[in-house]
Amino acid sequence: MLSVALGADHAGWELKEALKSWLMEAGYPVLDFGTHSPDSVDYPDYAQQVGEAVAVGKVERGVLVCGTGIGMAMAANKVAGVRAALCGDTFTARMSREHNNANVLALAGRLTDADVGRSILEVWLTTEFAGGRHARRLDKIAEMEARQSARESGR
Repeated sequence: MLSVALGADHAGWELKEALKSWLMEAGYPVLDFGTHSPDSVDYPDYAQQVGEAVAVGKVERGVLVCGTGIGMAMAANKVAGVRAALCGDTFTARMSREHNNANVLALAGRLTDADVGRSILEVWLTTEFAGGRHARRLDKIAEMEARQSARESGR
């Protein structure tokens, strides 16, 4: 079973907790980076922790929740090797896995109720990457990351 890292800010805390309960009941190994309360925090801190856990292989997938999911997706995508997708329904969740091999799911805590969030997450966790022409496109993303890394190391 896939291992999953979780992270949320204050606006995503409630949905993260609901998803955590469902994941644990379903038998998924869970690593919860927080936040652990509704007190105000900064979403990039959690996006970085979850993104790095995925990028180094500590876990296989990551789930991030903030108010809209936008900030979490933007921040997580700054971690090399992360392909974070903001999904608001099961169709985008399926496509993010089939076509983009997304390894981090971003959700909108203020817009997604627990049942919908669980449905999105379940589809996202169980959908396989299609490969083929999609793999060629992901190779291009990896090349972009490598060029960026080379530029940064040349500074």
